[in-house]
Amino acid sequence: MKKLTGNRQRLHPADVQWRDTDLALLQELIAAEASLPSDAPRALLSVRLSTLTVETTSPVRQELDLRRLARERGYRVVGVARDLNVSATRVPPWRRRELGHWLNDRVPEFDVLLFWKLDRLVRRLTDLSTMIEWCLAHGKNLISNHDTVDLTSPTGKVMAEIIGGIAEIEASAISTRVTSLWDYTRTQSDWLVGKPPYGYTIDDRGRLVIDPQEQRVLRWCLGAALRGVSARRMTTVLIRARVPTGGGGQWSAGTLLRRLRNPALMGFRVSESKDGGARRSVTVLGADGNPIRVGDPIVTEAEWLSLQAVLDERSKSQPVRRKGGATQFLGVLVCADCGTHMTAHRSRGKVRTYEYLRCRRCPSGGLGAPDPQSVYSRLAGEVMSVLGAEPVRVREYAPGADGRDRRRTVENTIADYMTGLEPGGWYSRTPFTRRRAEQSLERLITELQGLDPDTAQDRWLQTSSGGTFRERWEQADGETMAGDLRRAGITCSVSRHRLPGVRAPEVGLKLIIPADARERLVIKRDAFSD
Repeated sequence: MKKLTGNRQRLHPADVQWRDTDLALLQELIAAEASLPSDAPRALLSVRLSTLTVETTSPVRQELDLRRLARERGYRVVGVARDLNVSATRVPPWRRRELGHWLNDRVPEFDVLLFWKLDRLVRRLTDLSTMIEWCLAHGKNLISNHDTVDLTSPTGKVMAEIIGGIAEIEASAISTRVTSLWDYTRTQSDWLVGKPPYGYTIDDRGRLVIDPQEQRVLRWCLGAALRGVSARRMTTVLIRARVPTGGGGQWSAGTLLRRLRNPALMGFRVSESKDGGARRSVTVLGADGNPIRVGDPIVTEAEWLSLQAVLDERSKSQPVRRKGGATQFLGVLVCADCGTHMTAHRSRGKVRTYEYLRCRRCPSGGLGAPDPQSVYSRLAGEVMSVLGAEPVRVREYAPGADGRDRRRTVENTIADYMTGLEPGGWYSRTPFTRRRAEQSLERLITELQGLDPDTAQDRWLQTSSGGTFRERWEQADGETMAGDLRRAGITCSVSRHRLPGVRAPEVGLKLIIPADARERLVIKRDAFSD
């Protein structure tokens, strides 16, 4: 078994195993494309799998079957969009990592989208309808290897919608079964399915038991919290001690607080609640109105209540986050010293609430930057003066079908006239018909010479909206400017310098504009936004 490598056959980060026989067939299919004409239709292959395991061969089988289909139909394969571990129910085609990149940014590079089965592409009828509309608007075709789907015929369109409806019904049935299973397990004292909460593991008999190492971590955090140690300080200690998080990644204060606030520490079954936008675990009650116990407790109920009181007391210093987000120009403002993003923070004193910008790595936030609103205003003013006069340009997709059809028509007509003007031809019978045919032929040759070769190619065009970015930013909110700056890769370096006898530091701003910023400012409309 081998892993397929190379730029031409780039893999999804998940490992996919290829056997030697599969690799030989792959090379044979790729070599067969050399005999195709230069104007052969270009095919993009879509390979998708909801759950990837070490044993699965589905991605390999899908790709080889689609390459065989492309060879049978005379298509040249220009790319493979591999989206593995991706649910078609949750993620539509235009939002997937690889296929979405092709559909949004590489449209001119392919003519037809090949997929193994319709449920490999979509599992919602609305998503299928959107894809059909998009293909018709952009001159593309959808072809399935196992279903009668081909948008070049009315029957193929109808069959696509029928099969898509069946796929949606199947996905709905699966969702209902999964939901029913979870509803049932929440009422049971045994641990049947799902990942155990931090501090617990599953033994050989499928029972929920305490994990000794994770129990020690939680007990240490309990004691530290009761002594007044902050969650951020505990997180730093855990990271330095290289304590595993139990789920991959690195410890964070938010992750630690969620685990310390989880009633599962008392051995109770819990479910996730997102009331108010905050993720919290709440206790599941049984039919008798009491919490359902699924394991031995790591902390007693009295300890858990004391812990919550301490955490609540510390959390009172942080005001409620603003509805629109605490930080404007997030991703644009960066620290001049450590290079991390500047974020807005608020702390409540005895008299007033203080707002300031701080970075992540500098000690104490790099002195902070007081009065974030003044920083935002200065940044907006500098951006307006430098880029406000730039015209707003929009990227539009221009299919080359019309140009190709016109060129083909002119070339065929010229060939007919040249045949008719040969000795014995239709136009050579009388001087009048010869003269008129030669005049028409001359006009057609002139038209053919004047046809722009680019109009026969699918391409992106940049059109002006008639306004400037100053007008665009003045008519919209600050997030519109921030989004444009992030798209163009424009950042603003924030420096802070302490002045003698002045408590607040002096804040300096330096706008950093990449050389290709004006090209990246071009607005790319989302064809799937509706």
